[in-house]
Amino acid sequence: MIIEQIYTNCLAQGAYYIESNGEVAIIDPLRETQAYIDKAKKSNAQIKYIFETHFHADFVSGHVDLAKKTGATIVYGPGAETNYEIHSAKDNEEFKIGNLTIKALHTPGHTLESTTYLLMDENGKNHAIFSGDTLFLGDVGRPDLAIKSDLTKEDLAAMLFDSLRNKIMTLADDVIVYPAHGAGSACGKNLSKETVGTIGDQKKTNYALREDMTKEEFITEVLDGMAPPPQYFEKNAMLNKTGYENFETVLKTGNIALSPNDFEDLANHENALVLDVRTQSDYIKSHIPNSIFIGLNGSFAPWVGALITDINQPILLVVPEGKSQEAVTRLSRVGYDNTLGYLEGGIETWISEGKEIDTLKSISAETFAERAKQGSVNILDVRKDGEFQSMHLEDAQHFALDYINEQMSEVSKDKTYHIHCAGGYRSVIAASILKARGFHNLVDIAGGFGAIKDTDLPMTDFVCPSTL
Repeated sequence: MIIEQIYTNCLAQGAYYIESNGEVAIIDPLRETQAYIDKAKKSNAQIKYIFETHFHADFVSGHVDLAKKTGATIVYGPGAETNYEIHSAKDNEEFKIGNLTIKALHTPGHTLESTTYLLMDENGKNHAIFSGDTLFLGDVGRPDLAIKSDLTKEDLAAMLFDSLRNKIMTLADDVIVYPAHGAGSACGKNLSKETVGTIGDQKKTNYALREDMTKEEFITEVLDGMAPPPQYFEKNAMLNKTGYENFETVLKTGNIALSPNDFEDLANHENALVLDVRTQSDYIKSHIPNSIFIGLNGSFAPWVGALITDINQPILLVVPEGKSQEAVTRLSRVGYDNTLGYLEGGIETWISEGKEIDTLKSISAETFAERAKQGSVNILDVRKDGEFQSMHLEDAQHFALDYINEQMSEVSKDKTYHIHCAGGYRSVIAASILKARGFHNLVDIAGGFGAIKDTDLPMTDFVCPSTL
């Protein structure tokens, strides 16, 4: 028996490769599928099943492409309806993988078709569950992502409570838990950094599995503090339900080197967005005017999905040398398939051709502190709600990057703003978006709040309302 977790940090996502006696099952594969095929081929094994735990919202699964390439059967849980051929499993239906058995446990709540797959070893002993977004380590899946459903999030949370109590918590404590996501995913609130656990550990540490918890308490606690889902979630879920363009085609049409003149022509005539995926320090030094920065060295795909509202938006890339294929691949993981090409030779070629560039002013935290002490400054803190509430500068305006597209009316083009996040990545994203919309009086604070805390500027700690 071989079980391998294939974890992708950018998406905080775990896919799984299971092999026994020459047969393979893949659970929740990524968009690019060749690695699974190569792994099976190396073992002289055949991919028999592709199990999908639900219609994923935070990434485009590779199930459709993988099935076409291998002839494997795509399995969803009860009630799943798609535009391509699948096997819709019955609750408790069993599937054979070599000497192993995989049982489908219908666990609705995160979505209606959500299914946990129970793996039994060659002796019939329950060995592990692949819990998708039903059960995470430290949390459970958000119950507000059902596609075109009349059910409320409260209805789905109630279903999730029953699924956990009746299907998951009845399993032995030593059963291994392999979830679909870890810390950093927007599919839950308090996900652990660990990516493998046990039922027993979760019963002890996961707030949602408390034995004395009522259904009403569960609904309240699961929904409490749950931010709205990113705008691309519904779009990715629909792609997973209806199908999508072949990944190799997306890579072929998107990974095209363009001269500066061709690049500029496409930008002007195709209404293309220029997306700069270099490091924030490179972007600060020089960039194409009106380009948007979202660096490959951060949570690239989720920020693209959260901030670029049109999933069909034509995109032109400015990439570090040798990173064009990676950029196109990571865009495709969240359904952004309309890449037109990348700037050959990078920003240096653009500059050598005498084309216009722009810069972003950036100062150290120490310089910012001196400036703030000399008089009033406008501060935009672009961190998430929880980060801001935990601690922030006394005079800071909260301008969360997640909601920047809805907050433009809260800032003025006539003012100068000093922008910071936690470490410097998100503040440059925010500054690039503001610059592209005509806000040019912007100053980035290098090192973000991590560096600002080392100054003596006054801070405000969060005070729990219950203590007031």
